[in-house]
Amino acid sequence: MTELENLPNVGQKTAKKLRDAGFGDIMRIATATPKELAVKAEIGEGIAEKIIAAARKIEKIDFETALDVVERRKNVGRITTGSKALDDLIGGGIETQSITEVFGEFGSGKSQLAHELAVTVQLPIEKGGLEAEAVFIDTENTFRPERIEQIAKHFKLDTKKVLKNIYVARAFNSSHQILMAEKVNDLIQEGKNIRLVIVDSLTSHFRAEYVGREALATRQQKLNQHLHTLQNLATTYNIAVFVTNQVQARPDAFFGSPTKAIGGHVLGHAATYRIWLKKGAAGKRIARLVDSPYLPEGECVFKITEEGIVD
Repeated sequence: MTELENLPNVGQKTAKKLRDAGFGDIMRIATATPKELAVKAEIGEGIAEKIIAAARKIEKIDFETALDVVERRKNVGRITTGSKALDDLIGGGIETQSITEVFGEFGSGKSQLAHELAVTVQLPIEKGGLEAEAVFIDTENTFRPERIEQIAKHFKLDTKKVLKNIYVARAFNSSHQILMAEKVNDLIQEGKNIRLVIVDSLTSHFRAEYVGREALATRQQKLNQHLHTLQNLATTYNIAVFVTNQVQARPDAFFGSPTKAIGGHVLGHAATYRIWLKKGAAGKRIARLVDSPYLPEGECVFKITEEGIVD
């Protein structure tokens, strides 16, 4: 593995700046922009360009054949949702190297699914997990360790160990939320085996802080920056990013759904998979896959119990 100090124009001082700014990995540098690296690491943009060019050469970032992509995608992992029907709907579980968004009204099961995944990512691979740890960025004070314990007991896991493997950050505003996503790099550099990042919910702070039409452009720009950070984490470290999203009413909708997801086109284009959750009768939930790069639209039914998500 190449050390940062071996890159051109990187001495011990610059290497420390890069690591402190969350660029301790060659691939992380290779996927950065010169402006991002210059601002965050406090180095000149010209030097940043040379460092990035060298990192890209080491990581062989160039065109590749579709056959190479097939080989690379063999490393993609999947995390079970606890429901076989829901797993089948999305191609076998929540996918790494991607952003999966679930949206729906309050009580539709978004946070329940987030808690479930924080546990199932720790399961052995043969049971639908990745034997890994999770980050939970909580923006609405929805994280409950008691719920984690209930789900862990269902899977016959050591509850203390499960709780210890989930790194929770309570984000109090959108800037804090963006910062905590960037700090996931630090956990990985410390040797933590992070394979799942949850943001519950992605848009609540942006929605509350940027009010009115005049603030819309700034809000979308900030949200785009945040999503770019999350996508970088997903692709650089083979992580699954799972975000929940709110909905808003569509008073002009005479046909179709009376609600729509927050975030507009910025989020619509950034999310690899989009799942719409709806309440059903007798505690059932309906999941509809509304967007995927290769899977057809479809629906499935699952239930939320004390043990977690079940068919």
